[in-house]
Amino acid sequence: MQHKAKALIGQMADVDLRLLRVFRAVADCGGMAAAELELNLAMSTISRHVKDLETRLGLVLCRRGRSGFALTPEGTQVYAAAQHLLAATDAFRGQLHDIHRRMGGDLHVALFEKTASNPASHIPQAIRQFRDIAPQVHLHLHVGPIGMIERGVIDGQYHLGIIPEHRRSESLDYLDLFGETMQLYASADHPWVDSTGDAARDWTALSQQQLAALGYHSPNMALTHARRLERAATASDQEAVATLVLSGAYVGFLPDHYARQFVEAGQMRAVAPAVLRYDCRFACIWRHAPGPLRMAQAFLQALQSAHMGA
Repeated sequence: MQHKAKALIGQMADVDLRLLRVFRAVADCGGMAAAELELNLAMSTISRHVKDLETRLGLVLCRRGRSGFALTPEGTQVYAAAQHLLAATDAFRGQLHDIHRRMGGDLHVALFEKTASNPASHIPQAIRQFRDIAPQVHLHLHVGPIGMIERGVIDGQYHLGIIPEHRRSESLDYLDLFGETMQLYASADHPWVDSTGDAARDWTALSQQQLAALGYHSPNMALTHARRLERAATASDQEAVATLVLSGAYVGFLPDHYARQFVEAGQMRAVAPAVLRYDCRFACIWRHAPGPLRMAQAFLQALQSAHMGA
Protein backbone atom coordinates (compact mmCIF):
# COMPACT_ATOMS: atom_id res chain seq x y z
CA MET A 1 0.00 0.00 0.00
CA GLN A 2 2.75 2.42 0.96
CA HIS A 3 4.63 1.61 -2.28
CA LYS A 4 1.58 2.59 -4.37
CA ALA A 5 1.27 5.95 -2.61
CA LYS A 6 4.90 6.70 -3.36
CA ALA A 7 4.40 5.70 -6.99
CA LEU A 8 1.56 8.18 -7.40
CA ILE A 9 3.59 11.02 -5.91
CA GLY A 10 6.46 10.31 -8.27
CA GLN A 11 4.37 9.73 -11.40
CA MET A 12 1.43 12.14 -11.38
CA ALA A 13 -0.57 11.70 -14.58
CA ASP A 14 -3.69 13.18 -16.17
CA VAL A 15 -5.69 10.21 -14.92
CA ASP A 16 -4.70 11.05 -11.34
CA LEU A 17 -5.90 14.63 -11.72
CA ARG A 18 -9.17 13.36 -13.17
CA LEU A 19 -9.66 10.99 -10.23
CA LEU A 20 -8.85 13.78 -7.77
CA ARG A 21 -11.43 16.05 -9.42
CA VAL A 22 -14.07 13.32 -9.06
CA PHE A 23 -13.12 12.78 -5.42
CA ARG A 24 -13.27 16.52 -4.73
CA ALA A 25 -16.74 16.76 -6.26
CA VAL A 26 -17.96 13.79 -4.19
CA ALA A 27 -16.62 15.41 -1.01
CA ASP A 28 -18.12 18.80 -1.91
CA CYS A 29 -21.53 17.26 -2.68
CA GLY A 30 -21.53 15.04 0.40
CA GLY A 31 -21.78 11.70 -1.37
CA MET A 32 -21.66 9.86 -4.66
CA ALA A 33 -25.38 10.01 -5.38
CA ALA A 34 -25.38 13.78 -4.84
CA ALA A 35 -22.37 14.13 -7.17
CA GLU A 36 -24.08 12.46 -10.16
CA LEU A 37 -25.59 15.69 -11.48
CA GLU A 38 -22.47 17.73 -10.73
CA LEU A 39 -20.19 15.33 -12.62
CA ASN A 40 -22.72 14.09 -15.19
CA LEU A 41 -21.53 10.55 -14.47
CA ALA A 42 -23.36 7.44 -13.33
CA MET A 43 -22.96 6.61 -9.65
CA SER A 44 -21.31 3.28 -10.55
CA THR A 45 -18.67 5.18 -12.57
CA ILE A 46 -18.11 7.66 -9.73
CA SER A 47 -17.75 4.80 -7.24
CA ARG A 48 -15.21 3.09 -9.52
CA HIS A 49 -13.19 6.31 -9.88
CA VAL A 50 -13.06 6.84 -6.11
CA LYS A 51 -12.06 3.21 -5.61
CA ASP A 52 -9.33 3.57 -8.26
CA LEU A 53 -8.01 6.65 -6.46
CA GLU A 54 -7.98 4.81 -3.13
CA THR A 55 -6.06 1.97 -4.77
CA ARG A 56 -3.50 4.32 -6.34
CA LEU A 57 -3.01 6.18 -3.05
CA GLY A 58 -3.13 3.12 -0.84
CA LEU A 59 -5.63 4.85 1.44
CA VAL A 60 -9.29 4.59 2.41
CA LEU A 61 -10.68 8.05 1.64
CA CYS A 62 -14.34 7.74 2.58
CA ARG A 63 -16.90 5.56 4.27
CA ARG A 64 -20.13 4.90 2.43
CA GLY A 65 -23.03 2.74 3.51
CA ARG A 66 -26.30 2.79 5.40
CA SER A 67 -24.88 5.19 7.95
CA GLY A 68 -24.20 7.72 5.18
CA PHE A 69 -21.14 9.24 3.54
CA ALA A 70 -18.16 10.57 5.48
CA LEU A 71 -14.51 11.29 4.76
CA THR A 72 -11.95 9.34 6.75
CA PRO A 73 -9.19 11.36 8.51
CA GLU A 74 -6.91 10.44 5.61
CA GLY A 75 -9.63 11.46 3.14
CA THR A 76 -9.92 14.85 4.79
CA GLN A 77 -6.18 15.41 4.39
CA VAL A 78 -6.21 14.24 0.77
CA TYR A 79 -9.19 16.52 0.06
CA ALA A 80 -7.29 19.55 1.41
CA ALA A 81 -4.18 18.62 -0.59
CA ALA A 82 -6.28 18.06 -3.71
CA GLN A 83 -7.80 21.53 -3.35
CA HIS A 84 -4.33 23.07 -3.43
CA LEU A 85 -3.11 20.86 -6.28
CA LEU A 86 -6.14 21.42 -8.51
CA ALA A 87 -6.07 25.17 -7.84
CA ALA A 88 -2.40 25.16 -8.87
CA THR A 89 -3.12 23.25 -12.08
CA ASP A 90 -5.93 25.69 -12.95
CA ALA A 91 -3.55 28.59 -12.30
CA PHE A 92 -0.89 26.95 -14.48
CA ARG A 93 -3.36 26.55 -17.32
CA GLY A 94 -4.36 30.20 -16.97
CA GLN A 95 -0.70 31.24 -17.02
CA LEU A 96 -0.18 29.27 -20.23
CA HIS A 97 -3.05 31.17 -21.79
CA ASP A 98 -1.33 34.37 -20.64
CA ILE A 99 1.93 33.28 -22.25
CA HIS A 100 0.12 32.62 -25.52
CA ARG A 101 -1.79 35.90 -25.01
CA ARG A 102 -5.11 34.09 -25.23
CA MET A 103 -7.96 34.92 -22.87
CA GLY A 104 -9.02 31.42 -21.88
CA GLY A 105 -9.16 28.92 -19.06
CA ASP A 106 -11.19 28.81 -15.84
CA LEU A 107 -11.79 31.91 -13.74
CA HIS A 108 -13.00 31.37 -10.17
CA VAL A 109 -14.72 34.33 -8.50
CA ALA A 110 -16.20 34.12 -4.99
CA LEU A 111 -18.99 36.43 -3.79
CA PHE A 112 -20.31 37.23 -0.36
CA GLU A 113 -23.99 36.34 -0.03
CA LYS A 114 -27.00 38.53 -0.87
CA THR A 115 -25.23 40.85 -3.30
CA ALA A 116 -27.68 40.24 -6.17
CA SER A 117 -30.48 42.26 -4.52
CA ASN A 118 -28.23 45.25 -3.73
CA PRO A 119 -29.04 48.05 -6.21
CA ALA A 120 -25.55 49.47 -5.66
CA SER A 121 -23.98 46.23 -6.88
CA HIS A 122 -23.28 46.14 -10.61
CA ILE A 123 -21.63 42.73 -10.61
CA PRO A 124 -24.08 41.34 -13.23
CA GLN A 125 -23.18 44.19 -15.59
CA ALA A 126 -19.48 43.47 -15.01
CA ILE A 127 -20.02 39.80 -15.81
CA ARG A 128 -21.75 40.73 -19.06
CA GLN A 129 -18.87 43.05 -20.02
CA PHE A 130 -16.34 40.36 -19.16
CA ARG A 131 -18.22 37.75 -21.19
CA ASP A 132 -18.11 40.05 -24.22
CA ILE A 133 -14.32 40.49 -24.07
CA ALA A 134 -13.40 36.99 -22.87
CA PRO A 135 -15.92 34.52 -24.35
CA GLN A 136 -13.47 31.62 -24.11
CA VAL A 137 -13.09 31.92 -20.33
CA HIS A 138 -15.22 29.52 -18.28
CA LEU A 139 -16.47 31.52 -15.30
CA HIS A 140 -17.06 29.75 -11.98
CA LEU A 141 -19.08 31.82 -9.48
CA HIS A 142 -18.99 30.77 -5.83
CA VAL A 143 -20.87 32.13 -2.79
CA GLY A 144 -19.57 31.89 0.76
CA PRO A 145 -18.72 33.66 4.02
CA ILE A 146 -15.93 36.23 4.27
CA GLY A 147 -13.33 33.98 5.87
CA MET A 148 -13.81 31.23 3.30
CA ILE A 149 -13.42 33.74 0.45
CA GLU A 150 -10.30 35.37 1.93
CA ARG A 151 -8.64 32.00 2.57
CA GLY A 152 -9.62 30.76 -0.88
CA VAL A 153 -8.09 33.80 -2.59
CA ILE A 154 -4.88 33.61 -0.55
CA ASP A 155 -4.58 29.84 -1.19
CA GLY A 156 -5.22 30.25 -4.92
CA GLN A 157 -8.55 28.42 -4.94
CA TYR A 158 -10.26 31.61 -6.15
CA HIS A 159 -8.74 34.19 -8.46
CA LEU A 160 -10.92 37.01 -7.10
CA GLY A 161 -13.27 37.57 -4.19
CA ILE A 162 -15.92 40.19 -3.46
CA ILE A 163 -16.51 40.80 0.25
CA PRO A 164 -17.60 43.49 2.71
CA GLU A 165 -14.44 45.06 4.09
CA HIS A 166 -13.78 44.53 7.79
CA ARG A 167 -10.01 44.30 8.08
CA ARG A 168 -7.23 44.38 5.49
CA SER A 169 -4.64 41.68 4.91
CA GLU A 170 -1.11 42.40 3.67
CA SER A 171 -1.43 39.31 1.46
CA LEU A 172 -4.29 40.84 -0.52
CA ASP A 173 -4.96 43.83 -2.76
CA TYR A 174 -8.32 45.63 -2.73
CA LEU A 175 -10.55 47.46 -5.21
CA ASP A 176 -13.42 49.43 -3.65
CA LEU A 177 -16.73 48.70 -5.42
CA PHE A 178 -20.00 49.63 -3.68
CA GLY A 179 -21.71 50.15 -0.34
CA GLU A 180 -24.44 48.53 1.71
CA THR A 181 -26.70 49.76 4.54
CA MET A 182 -27.46 47.42 7.43
CA GLN A 183 -30.48 48.15 9.62
CA LEU A 184 -31.86 46.53 12.75
CA TYR A 185 -35.03 44.49 12.13
CA ALA A 186 -37.66 42.91 14.35
CA SER A 187 -40.56 40.64 13.43
CA ALA A 188 -44.14 41.87 13.15
CA ASP A 189 -45.05 40.45 16.58
CA HIS A 190 -41.94 41.68 18.40
CA PRO A 191 -42.47 44.43 21.03
CA TRP A 192 -40.00 46.70 19.23
CA VAL A 193 -42.11 46.98 16.05
CA ASP A 194 -44.13 49.76 17.66
CA SER A 195 -42.71 52.81 15.86
CA THR A 196 -43.89 55.16 18.62
CA GLY A 197 -41.09 53.84 20.83
CA ASP A 198 -38.27 54.34 18.33
CA ALA A 199 -37.05 57.50 20.05
CA ALA A 200 -36.10 55.48 23.14
CA ARG A 201 -34.45 52.68 21.19
CA ASP A 202 -30.73 53.30 20.95
CA TRP A 203 -27.53 51.27 21.27
CA THR A 204 -27.86 51.09 25.06
CA ALA A 205 -31.42 49.78 24.81
CA LEU A 206 -30.31 47.29 22.15
CA SER A 207 -27.79 45.77 24.54
CA GLN A 208 -30.74 44.52 26.59
CA GLN A 209 -32.36 42.77 23.62
CA GLN A 210 -31.91 39.22 22.33
CA LEU A 211 -29.62 39.85 19.36
CA ALA A 212 -29.02 37.41 16.49
CA ALA A 213 -25.68 38.12 14.81
CA LEU A 214 -23.06 36.57 12.55
CA GLY A 215 -20.51 34.36 14.25
CA TYR A 216 -17.44 35.10 12.13
CA HIS A 217 -15.14 38.06 11.42
CA SER A 218 -17.24 40.60 9.51
CA PRO A 219 -18.51 44.18 9.81
CA ASN A 220 -21.39 42.69 11.80
CA MET A 221 -19.05 41.12 14.34
CA ALA A 222 -16.93 44.27 14.48
CA LEU A 223 -20.06 46.27 15.29
CA THR A 224 -21.13 43.95 18.11
CA HIS A 225 -17.67 44.24 19.66
CA ALA A 226 -17.51 48.03 19.24
CA ARG A 227 -20.99 48.51 20.73
CA ARG A 228 -20.42 45.83 23.38
CA LEU A 229 -23.42 43.84 22.24
CA GLU A 230 -23.74 40.17 23.11
CA ARG A 231 -25.09 37.57 20.69
CA ALA A 232 -28.07 35.71 22.08
CA ALA A 233 -28.10 33.56 18.93
CA THR A 234 -25.30 32.94 16.42
CA ALA A 235 -25.99 32.81 12.69
CA SER A 236 -23.81 31.31 9.96
CA ASP A 237 -25.17 33.67 7.29
CA GLN A 238 -27.74 36.41 6.73
CA GLU A 239 -30.44 33.90 5.77
CA ALA A 240 -30.04 32.48 9.27
CA VAL A 241 -30.27 35.99 10.81
CA ALA A 242 -33.50 36.60 8.90
CA THR A 243 -34.95 33.28 10.09
CA LEU A 244 -34.09 34.08 13.71
CA VAL A 245 -35.64 37.56 13.39
CA LEU A 246 -38.82 36.11 11.82
CA SER A 247 -39.18 33.81 14.83
CA GLY A 248 -40.04 36.86 16.93
CA ALA A 249 -37.52 35.82 19.58
CA TYR A 250 -34.62 37.93 18.32
CA VAL A 251 -33.71 41.18 16.59
CA GLY A 252 -30.89 41.37 14.08
CA PHE A 253 -29.10 43.48 11.47
CA LEU A 254 -29.84 42.75 7.81
CA PRO A 255 -29.06 44.51 4.51
CA ASP A 256 -31.95 46.85 3.78
CA HIS A 257 -32.27 45.59 0.19
CA TYR A 258 -32.49 41.95 1.34
CA ALA A 259 -34.94 42.70 4.18
CA ARG A 260 -37.26 44.66 1.86
CA GLN A 261 -39.11 41.50 0.80
CA PHE A 262 -40.01 40.73 4.43
CA VAL A 263 -40.94 44.34 5.17
CA GLU A 264 -43.26 44.52 2.16
CA ALA A 265 -44.89 41.26 3.24
CA GLY A 266 -45.52 42.73 6.71
CA GLN A 267 -43.27 40.16 8.39
CA MET A 268 -40.68 42.52 9.87
CA ARG A 269 -39.85 46.20 10.29
CA ALA A 270 -36.72 48.30 10.69
CA VAL A 271 -36.34 49.56 14.26
CA ALA A 272 -35.09 53.11 14.90
CA PRO A 273 -33.60 53.23 11.38
CA ALA A 274 -32.02 56.65 11.94
CA VAL A 275 -29.91 55.31 14.82
CA LEU A 276 -29.66 51.51 14.79
CA ARG A 277 -27.86 51.10 11.49
CA TYR A 278 -24.39 50.95 10.01
CA ASP A 279 -22.81 51.11 6.56
CA CYS A 280 -20.13 48.93 5.01
CA ARG A 281 -18.17 48.88 1.77
CA PHE A 282 -17.65 45.94 -0.57
CA ALA A 283 -14.30 45.38 -2.27
CA CYS A 284 -12.84 42.98 -4.77
CA ILE A 285 -9.77 41.18 -3.40
CA TRP A 286 -6.93 39.27 -5.06
CA ARG A 287 -3.52 37.96 -4.05
CA HIS A 288 -0.81 40.57 -3.80
CA ALA A 289 1.77 38.11 -5.12
CA PRO A 290 1.79 36.57 -7.58
CA GLY A 291 -0.29 39.18 -9.38
CA PRO A 292 -3.59 38.37 -11.09
CA LEU A 293 -3.71 36.50 -14.37
CA ARG A 294 -4.68 38.33 -17.55
CA MET A 295 -8.27 37.03 -17.39
CA ALA A 296 -8.56 38.11 -13.72
CA GLN A 297 -7.24 41.54 -14.67
CA ALA A 298 -9.92 41.74 -17.36
CA PHE A 299 -12.61 40.88 -14.81
CA LEU A 300 -11.23 43.52 -12.45
CA GLN A 301 -11.39 46.10 -15.22
CA ALA A 302 -15.00 45.11 -15.93
CA LEU A 303 -15.86 45.50 -12.24
CA GLN A 304 -14.21 48.91 -12.09
CA SER A 305 -15.95 50.04 -15.27
CA ALA A 306 -19.38 48.84 -14.08
CA HIS A 307 -19.08 50.60 -10.70
CA MET A 308 -17.29 53.74 -11.87
CA GLY A 309 -19.19 56.81 -10.71
CA ALA A 310 -21.96 54.70 -9.17
